[in-house]
Amino acid sequence: MNYLIFTDGGSRGNPGKSACAFVVYDGKKKVIFEQGLYLGVKTNNEAEYLGVLSGLKWLKNSSEELKHLTLKLDSKLVVEQLSGRWKIKDSRMQILCDQCQKLLKELNLEPEIIHVPRAENARADALVNQVLDTKAD
Repeated sequence: MNYLIFTDGGSRGNPGKSACAFVVYDGKKKVIFEQGLYLGVKTNNEAEYLGVLSGLKWLKNSSEELKHLTLKLDSKLVVEQLSGRWKIKDSRMQILCDQCQKLLKELNLEPEIIHVPRAENARADALVNQVLDTKAD
């Protein structure tokens, strides 16, 4: 099975109330699962990483045998750090990156990790905002 997962995270305030989301597509570009999660008070970068992590956890719990995975997200920082091209200076980001790498190793995957413009990530972005709107004061 081939999967494409779009992930996103956002924070209203930095740090502030935050949420993440992921949308899973099968090889025929059909949405097979999507989820938005409220995270409490986090930074924007933490929320972005937690979007990836949530998608990978979902994959680990799915019964499908994966052959290929593509991750698409609009956070250049997370794409470059997960790909190993940028150093990670923040210890919280290092922990989240390590957790993502551990799950990828357990899944026996070396995914394509692609940076996309926010407009291409609209569905995951909308889920993040939907979750945050329900938590507004």
